[in-house]
Amino acid sequence: MRTKTPVLKAPLGVGISLKLGITGGIGSGKSTVANLFQLLGVPVYNADDAAKKLMNESPVIRQKLVEAFGAHTYNENGLNRPWLAEKVFSNPEKLQQLNSIVHPIVIQYGKDLMAVQEGPLVMKEAAIFFESGSAAGLDYIIGVYAPEELRIQRVIQRDGSTRQEVQSRMARQINEEVKMKLCDFVIVNDDTRLVIPQVLELHHTLLGIALG
Repeated sequence: MRTKTPVLKAPLGVGISLKLGITGGIGSGKSTVANLFQLLGVPVYNADDAAKKLMNESPVIRQKLVEAFGAHTYNENGLNRPWLAEKVFSNPEKLQQLNSIVHPIVIQYGKDLMAVQEGPLVMKEAAIFFESGSAAGLDYIIGVYAPEELRIQRVIQRDGSTRQEVQSRMARQINEEVKMKLCDFVIVNDDTRLVIPQVLELHHTLLGIALG
């Protein structure tokens, strides 16, 4: 685990609730790490899951998506995800338009959920904190790092994707090395270092900061 020097301190005897982000590129294992924190009692909000939920349930998002992409965006089962994906993922302008509709509502939804959580730590899991601007308001961001080739192989095995499809998805995120430099803590998940001890150490560190 690599860290920067923590700068946020609670006054002695006064607890604070740290708002944490956890991120990493596709195939890095950020969800696995987030699940470990959840097992340690940390409430975890998953931005991708929230986006899927809100794209089906938010009337505001539905109206804006239909206006932007047409009536076929939704069918009798809800969001027509394959149809919409075909429209946007090969067209950077349309992808940006989709993100501009969905991201602000998902970000606010996450802020509202995190605001009502109790306890010293609360965490949001997202792949694109820095790309979407949703890192604002978080005290620390944890990066989960794995080398690119390992991430490609993991996603191919997990999703049945082709190498080209995985690399195309990677290209829509900022460079992994750059992303890790922007994080306050980095957990290495490269199949050579044990992840659980890194999570336990970081959890202890963060509790120390939150509880003073």
